[in-house]
Amino acid sequence: MAPGASVKDNHAVCEAEFVDKRRVGAVSKHMPDSDSIEALSEIFKVLGDPTRLRIISALSVDELCVCDIAHLLGASISATSHQLRILRHLHLVKHRKEGKMVYYSLDDACVEKLLAEGLKHIAE
Repeated sequence: MAPGASVKDNHAVCEAEFVDKRRVGAVSKHMPDSDSIEALSEIFKVLGDPTRLRIISALSVDELCVCDIAHLLGASISATSHQLRILRHLHLVKHRKEGKMVYYSLDDACVEKLLAEGLKHIAE
């Protein structure tokens, strides 16, 4: 345990209240603005659902149509389409139409990196 810290209700807390204004000021310059934090929070909320994470995982391998994704998930096409709409709204997935088929893929490489980093974190 760090000097000056104590364990209270299983949480490490300082025994004295002191704000290091220099350090706090330096850190605050690097923090994202409130709108960015809110947008990121929405993405994490959406990715907090196992079904949507399975969709992201599948689409990190290849683009798939709604029927393919539904079959992979063991879900209805309607339920799968609803999940895809949520992911599309936050620009996590995109779609393209080819004739009567609609194919989904990850919106960009950042989404794949986000999934990979999360998986790497839990593996450690």
